[in-house]
This record gives sequence, C-alpha cells and structure tokens, in this order.
Amino acid sequence: MADELIIAGQSIAPGENKVVDVALPDLYMHTSLSMPVQVMRGRREGPVLFVSGAVHGDEIVGVEIIRRLVRSKRLKGLKGTLITIPVVNVYGFINQTRYLPDRRDLNRCFPGSEEGSLAARLANLFMSEVVNKCTHGVDLHTAAIHRDNLPQIRAALDNPVVEEMARSFNAPVILNSGLIEGSLRHACQQVNVPVIVYEAGEALRFNELAIRAGVRGVLAVMRKLGMLTESRTKHLKPVEPFVARSSSWVRAPQSGIFRMLVPMGAQVTKGDTLGMVAAPYGDEKSETKVVAICSGVIIGRTNIPLVNEGEALFHIARFNRPDEVADSVEAFNTNLDPSTDTSAPEERPII
Repeated sequence: MADELIIAGQSIAPGENKVVDVALPDLYMHTSLSMPVQVMRGRREGPVLFVSGAVHGDEIVGVEIIRRLVRSKRLKGLKGTLITIPVVNVYGFINQTRYLPDRRDLNRCFPGSEEGSLAARLANLFMSEVVNKCTHGVDLHTAAIHRDNLPQIRAALDNPVVEEMARSFNAPVILNSGLIEGSLRHACQQVNVPVIVYEAGEALRFNELAIRAGVRGVLAVMRKLGMLTESRTKHLKPVEPFVARSSSWVRAPQSGIFRMLVPMGAQVTKGDTLGMVAAPYGDEKSETKVVAICSGVIIGRTNIPLVNEGEALFHIARFNRPDEVADSVEAFNTNLDPSTDTSAPEERPII
C-alpha cells in the first residue's frame, strides 16, 4: 500500500478516515451533485478493497450493508485500506430507479469513457477514482423491483483469487457466473482487480437477513485477505457454500393471478408444482399449474402475484446435492435470525 492515496484530488494518509465527495455532472436544474466515497486506511500496509452499493439506483440493501460495515467495531486494527461507495448511481438513487436519467443501465456501461453518455462518464469516473486504486472489490446488488434473491455470490470461479473470496463470504450459494461485457465485474477483470458480486433481497426494500449476511460476508472476505484479525465469534458454524452447476427461470404458462406454493430456498424436483396461475374470476378451468422445469433449489422469485404469460416466476439453481444445499440454507437462515443469533449485533435489527 503506497503512502499516498489520492481520490478526487484529496490525499488520504495511512491511519486516516475521510469522506471524499467525487464531483458528478450537475442535475439539469444546475444543482451540484457528488458521489460520496469513504476511505478508511489502516496504519499497516495491506490490500485495498472497494465495497460498492447501488450501482443500480434502487438496490438499497447494499447502502445499509455499507452503513453498518463502516460503523463496525471489528474494523479496529484494519490492515490495508477499505474504500466504500454506498451509492454509485446517485442519479438513480435520487429517483428510486434502477437506471440513469438517460435510461441506461450503469452495469452495462463499464469501463465507460470521458466523452460518452452520462452513464459512460459515471462508469469512467468510478473506474478512474476508485477501481484503479484498488486490489480487490465486492459489489453489492439485489434482485430487480418486485423480485427477491436468496443471499448468493456470483463470481467467475476460473480465477483462484475470486473463488477464494467467493467461498470466504459464507453465503449458502455460489453461482459460477460468466462475465458480461459492460459490467463492473468485466471491467475490473480487464485491470486485474478480482471482484465478487453479492446478490440478496429486493429493490427498494430492506431485508434484515440479507443485510446481516452482507455485513458478515464482507468482514469475512476482509479476514481472508488479511485485512482483519480472525473473529472471536466461534459459536456460529461457518456455512459451507455450494456451487451451482447452472440455473434456469420458470416462467408463467399464462397470464393471471399467481399463487406461490413453495418458499425461497426450497428444494424442488423436476415436475413439482410450484404455484398456480388463475384468472381473477375464479373459474377452475382457467387455473394452470406452474411446474419445476428442473431439480434444484429456489434462489430467486417474483414477489408480485399479477403476472403476464412468459414472465419469470422462479429462479432454480441446479446442484449435485440439492438436499444438502436446502439444509445449508436453513442453517444459514437460523444463524442470522435476530431471535436466535446470540452474537450481540451492534445495533437493533430492522423489522
């Protein structure tokens, strides 16, 4: 770790904790805008880890994860540097939307450019002011609006450093996910910064389990990287993550009112009835089963019962041992349940 770290023209010295406002293009009302970046530097050399939230502006679970992370007493004795960006897509965050004002998805615009669209300029700024100063990264996401994700890690496991980070996060499921051109993960790979993505919860909603798992996961990654000492919390049995071989979406066979019959994290077998879609007037003849197209574990689902034919309803991940995965998910939920967790969380859970 170099003695000098400069972000947006400001120098942050070892042992210093500083919030830097990275200037963004103004709003059209000529209102100034900035992206706050908090830099926490240990006095000893070590990795430089960025943790980013709200690349999609409506994915607010990551914002709360970062708020709790930087307040954690476990960061005492930090080795290296932690750079947190709770809200990357400030424009979308203000408008409670996934996208930027130009309707672009920021996570398809990396690494961006200085003279491109608004999304391209924001992506370029994030790469130059944050990513290029780092050695590792964790990007925090949720499902899209009206959808929910089981806590999971998405990572390209052909990179051994990425795989080590993914497994250390202690989420119950890892999706060996390829890199999509234009995504932050893809852009980071091009500059040799290993990154994992944490997916959990729903857009525009807080989910206490997803938040707690996210905070603990980031801290676990930091311990694995040597940035923190080992946790003294021994009573929590680490979750053995399972790597999914592949995944598929089950789609609505017809339009109508959807009744879900299986919960998140459930083990299902090909052909199982997952729910029913019916017309709103209650004619039994209009009712159609939604069946599992493969065996596996449900890692994502829709939360809105009003569906159109072809809409994605359930996301099923395939595993070699789905029964063990379902047991692991149950243990994971129990470990993080505020009513059963005795590890003394640093603040009251969100209800």
